[in-house]
Amino acid sequence: MNNPQQSGLSPKKPNTALVVLCCIFLPFVALILTWTLWKNAWDSKKKAIMTAILSAYTVIFLAAAFGGSGSQENTDDPITSSISEVTSENSEESSQTEDPEPTATPVPTEEPTPEPESEPEESEPEETDTTTMGERNALKAAQSYLDYSAFSYEGLIDQLEFEGYSNDEATYAADNCEADWNEQALKSAKSYLEYSAFSYTGLIDQLEFEGFTADQATYGADNCGADWNEQAAKSAESYLEYSAFSRDGLIEQLEFEGFTHEQAVYGAEANGY
Repeated sequence: MNNPQQSGLSPKKPNTALVVLCCIFLPFVALILTWTLWKNAWDSKKKAIMTAILSAYTVIFLAAAFGGSGSQENTDDPITSSISEVTSENSEESSQTEDPEPTATPVPTEEPTPEPESEPEESEPEETDTTTMGERNALKAAQSYLDYSAFSYEGLIDQLEFEGYSNDEATYAADNCEADWNEQALKSAKSYLEYSAFSYTGLIDQLEFEGFTADQATYGADNCGADWNEQAAKSAESYLEYSAFSRDGLIEQLEFEGFTHEQAVYGAEANGY
């Protein structure tokens, strides 16, 4: 014979009223009847029997009253339990009959190596122009002077101050005009030699007088390409044009101008002595 739970049939729910009548009301009625019989008994033996029966019904009544409620609380709903059992059995049968789907084996993937982050290049702070209008104009004037004439550092500052610029403005221009002062000394030396005769030492003295340093003036005299004998001859000729000199006097004058004795003799002889 099939179990209602196994066949999937739901068992019938018991009648609650009938249970209450059987468990509580009927024992109560039996107690009343027993009590009546016990009062109407004529001898002690019958009373003892009725007392035992009354005690038994009392125990049955108390057990039905207090034990029934507890058993009802602790008993699960038969309908719910039967449904859950059927569901669990069906799920077990389906899991046993169905083949498990094959799962794909995960393929390990190589994680990309993070490239090292390049440090941001530190940008150099932008230089702000703090020059004044006078400094900028002095610089323009200095560059204009150097385009057509040779100046020493000190000579250029003096020229700019003569034009009305302040010492600070003129100094700023000389510092920032990017002139090569050795080349300026050489240009100045060649310019002097174009219209006048100079000895080697005389040319250096003249360049230093113009504001060039001793090193700059020496550079100009060393690289001007002058023939100092010819410079002595030209200087002797110039002296003889406006004054009369003896041979020895002319040689002494040339030596006074910075020519060597040999250069002075050469100059005198080149002019007829």
